[in-house]
Amino acid sequence: MTKVLITVDTELSAGRQGRGLSARANFESSILARCGDGDFGVGWQMDQLEAHQLKGVFFVDPMPALVHGEQIVADIVGPIVDRGHEVQLHIHTEWLQWAERSPVGGRLGRNLADFSMEDQIVLLGIARDLLTRAGAPRPNAFRAGNYGADDNSIKALAVHGISWDTSVNAAYLNTDCRVSVDAGQISAIERDGVVVLPVSGLHDVPGHFRPAQICAISAAEMRAALRHAATSDHPAFVVVTHSFEMLSRDRARPNHVVTARFEKLCRLVSEHPLLECAGFFDLDAGDALRKQGKPERLPASRARTAARLAEQMMANLRYERRLTPA
Repeated sequence: MTKVLITVDTELSAGRQGRGLSARANFESSILARCGDGDFGVGWQMDQLEAHQLKGVFFVDPMPALVHGEQIVADIVGPIVDRGHEVQLHIHTEWLQWAERSPVGGRLGRNLADFSMEDQIVLLGIARDLLTRAGAPRPNAFRAGNYGADDNSIKALAVHGISWDTSVNAAYLNTDCRVSVDAGQISAIERDGVVVLPVSGLHDVPGHFRPAQICAISAAEMRAALRHAATSDHPAFVVVTHSFEMLSRDRARPNHVVTARFEKLCRLVSEHPLLECAGFFDLDAGDALRKQGKPERLPASRARTAARLAEQMMANLRYERRLTPA
């Protein structure tokens, strides 16, 4: 049985904060994903998950509390917890530039990995406490914003007793992501007492990794990758999306190609006999680590890739016109 983790990076936009968007407008755009056709954010995502008896994992960034106060994080966390989904820890350190009181002496960085290990320990502790004060259970899993973790981040997680990390995305290795793992590592590995579970994906062309992100691969590619994981007995498969990802990039309208992908993902996971939806609180480290080698990713298929490129082109023409910066 392959455990499927449907993870949602749930965050206010630091970019929109920098352009002067109010906290409320940022919340509506980034968390509710509100547009003229309705809301397509966290609430919509939970609706789709629940329609298929699935549970989502929402990686919530509590750092905006340092700027806008703690209630804004409680407003994000409350509905997720109330509806029985999982809340885990996410950090975008860009928010430190607007914090009235810096917890790390005014030092700034785009990514967690830009900070010393000592500062990372402080930042993770503060973020964890902000999240639990907002009503979340004590987190046992973490993903760095921008996948921007390093080896010190793993050690800092261990200090706080956070036993899972899913910051490794092979598409970001040696750029934002500086965790020392091989690009071919797709199964869980243990580092300093923390189980590192990379974001899943496939090869879209030979030798090129494409992550299992809703906006990045087609429903057919996602289906093929999940079936490959199930038949190859991979212990876990990590899917990524964002709280605002169902919208066009200018966030003015829903992107129905992407919403359809999310719905098809939910249906597949609920119906496939070898797939089981899970959260990090459900995972067993021993089971996740039973295949610590490098199992084969789904091999490339030019036909699948060509179909996705055609789909993306049509979606861009239909939903991505009149763009403004994200």
